[in-house]
Amino acid sequence: MSAAAHGHTPAAWTGVTIAFIGFTVSGVAMIIPNVLLVWAGLAVVLLAGVVGKAMSIAGMGRQPSPHYEDAPAAVAAEKKTAVAA
Repeated sequence: MSAAAHGHTPAAWTGVTIAFIGFTVSGVAMIIPNVLLVWAGLAVVLLAGVVGKAMSIAGMGRQPSPHYEDAPAAVAAEKKTAVAA
């Protein structure tokens, strides 16, 4: 799993940090009964997903590995040459 660098990107770290803050705010708001703050914390959690995805699209997410070839393209090329032969 570590070879795939799962979650070791700025986009992942930023998204998780923002989500953690949102969960913390919601958790504290549940202890001190404040419904508005609970919803605000949950909105921050949703914002974390949007920010993480935007950063990933902007190039700060997982990059394709140069060591592995595109598996679906390789399988399609194999089938094409097998049929042609």
